[in-house]
Amino acid sequence: MKKTLICSIVLLLIAGTYSVKAQNQGNSTTDVILNGYSAKMFTSEPVKDSDLDLILQCGIKAPSARNSQGWKFIVIKNTELAGGLINNINPGNVIVIISGIDSQQPGSFTDFDCALATQNMYIAGQSLGYGVHIYASPVGTINQKKEVYGIPEGYRAISVLRIGSIDKNVDATSSASTRKSFQEIVSYK
Repeated sequence: MKKTLICSIVLLLIAGTYSVKAQNQGNSTTDVILNGYSAKMFTSEPVKDSDLDLILQCGIKAPSARNSQGWKFIVIKNTELAGGLINNINPGNVIVIISGIDSQQPGSFTDFDCALATQNMYIAGQSLGYGVHIYASPVGTINQKKEVYGIPEGYRAISVLRIGSIDKNVDATSSASTRKSFQEIVSYK
């Protein structure tokens, strides 16, 4: 009994130490978020289907108001169709249209819910080593031609993701616009 208690205490101390280290040193998720950037230079190397499925699963797992999950994801692999939405599209790039329930009802959180799903997929794509870019400007075109892009009845496009392989030799960090400092954004009261 005494030996079991001592072993339990030692295990708790070790687990606590690892927990504190994890909080202080970051982890793969926080590293992706802190080091990520919005890719602009894509190659034609195709996105693996298994990776795309995982990215979409991460979007599905996003939280939503009242767990409504009021989104649909339309995946476009057709370069010609994707080129009608985004300039300089490369073969092998994938476009994901995130659409949500078209509701004028007060208290509808469709846009916010779809933004959470978009962010989950954005982070998942980057964690798998892909370049990912979020677009809002093609949404108007998509919503004017819903049938062309496969937007279901009663839904509207909210955002668009471009996922693709990136040229590992391009230094995206130094070409990115500078971010505001922590002190410029965060205040404590």
